[in-house]
Amino acid sequence: MVAMAGMRNQMAVSASMRAFAGDERVGYRRKGYAVTEAARTTLLTLDDLSVGQRFTSGSHALDAAEIKAFAAQYDPQPFHLDDAAAKDTLFGGLAASGWHTVAITMRLLVQAGLPLKGGIIGSGGTIEWPRPTRPGDVLTVESEVLEIKPSRSRPDRGTAVVRSETRNQRGEVVQVITMKLVVPRRAVAIDVR
Repeated sequence: MVAMAGMRNQMAVSASMRAFAGDERVGYRRKGYAVTEAARTTLLTLDDLSVGQRFTSGSHALDAAEIKAFAAQYDPQPFHLDDAAAKDTLFGGLAASGWHTVAITMRLLVQAGLPLKGGIIGSGGTIEWPRPTRPGDVLTVESEVLEIKPSRSRPDRGTAVVRSETRNQRGEVVQVITMKLVVPRRAVAIDVR
């Protein structure tokens, strides 16, 4: 029973990954998202990764309406909702919620920016927002593998530490996220003697 549930979950994840990885049958192109050919690459296991390996996502164009819609639902603060009110804040103008930038970053990573088998599954990390994301910004994510560590207790997986910088069209970093990810390994033979 557990094995069947696991297979169903794996099939659901596989279908989900195809949806984000560019399977035309699902319709992966959405407003504001540009998907590169990298979306069609092979999904990688821990064994396929190397320290220093880099990935670049597609891009996402952000406008004021999208910033305000996200903020209205998830982070209703004046500097995310109202141009005039935002002028008198620390930001000096309308700025996207940091959580909106995180959500866009995740979407870009899942679509084409970090092709990991089994999905992008975090077990911890840090986030920094060195400058605000603004209306008109076009965001791209550049990621680098910093560390790889096979699990000693679970030979079917390990962890990879990945640093992802979300940049605007001017190359300015608007977000840095360092993630500790759980990544499956290639099938391993288990000695049952």
